[in-house]
Amino acid sequence: MTRYNGGERMAEVVRSRWARRALLAFGVMALGFGTARLSAAQTIDERLRASRPSFGGTEGFVDPSGRAFTFCRVAYRQVRREPMGQGWRTDYPDADRNLMLRLSQLTTTPIRTTPQGRPDHLIVQLDNDEIFECPFIFMSDVGTMALNPEEAERLRKYLLRGGFLWVDDFWGDFAWDKWVDEISKALPPGEYPIEDVPSGHMIFNALYNVYEVPQIPSIQYWRRSGGGTSERGFESAVPHLRSIRDSNGRIIVLMSHNTDIADGWEREGEEEAFFFRFSPKAYALGINIVLYALTH
Repeated sequence: MTRYNGGERMAEVVRSRWARRALLAFGVMALGFGTARLSAAQTIDERLRASRPSFGGTEGFVDPSGRAFTFCRVAYRQVRREPMGQGWRTDYPDADRNLMLRLSQLTTTPIRTTPQGRPDHLIVQLDNDEIFECPFIFMSDVGTMALNPEEAERLRKYLLRGGFLWVDDFWGDFAWDKWVDEISKALPPGEYPIEDVPSGHMIFNALYNVYEVPQIPSIQYWRRSGGGTSERGFESAVPHLRSIRDSNGRIIVLMSHNTDIADGWEREGEEEAFFFRFSPKAYALGINIVLYALTH
């Protein structure tokens, strides 16, 4: 299986014209999805940005069998606020759409689309059965959320039945502790400990070789700080990729802490310097994680 350097290779192939006009037009070998193919570059334009999101429901899947990837974002109950955070809406909706589009261009993975052929994500809630239609769910700014007993039990069932949760963009010790309190309601730490993802794990080399967890700030913080990456200063200086596994060793919860991977997708077309520094690494890790979730 062909693998690529997650940062250098991706940046190399887009230097002729940067993100907004032509991103990543080359063939790659995708794990478990057949041979390499050449993907024509596509544009994320204002029509895609204006397309309406889908809240719940499973109508419109490209493949009724569920093989088409859908970015499912969880709309959770927010009980506090974090600086620069927007609760479950953080990095929404462009991060969701952009990752789906790039996944379809860089691998042979089919994605859910609108009737017009654009990436079509879903918003789901933990107290709704529609969550069980999503093999992959995503949460952002999770230091602000709370789970009631029903939601915790349904999240536990979802994960132990084969689901996969990725949480991203929460910074510092306080947000971490709040998140651990909530996920422990669904997965008690005595039975489901939290641990760092080891460097040799498939998540770091499923398709792209990712040599370290990238620290990606919000573009607003990056601009305001003159190029800084740690949104909470010394407290959040080190980014982490941590996980919770089931009894078979499968990762069921992935946590990217002290980094905002999704901003590398959301903001890919806003500023060239930000794109070349952060977006290739964000897509490399994101695609690796999706491939792991879909094949495990």
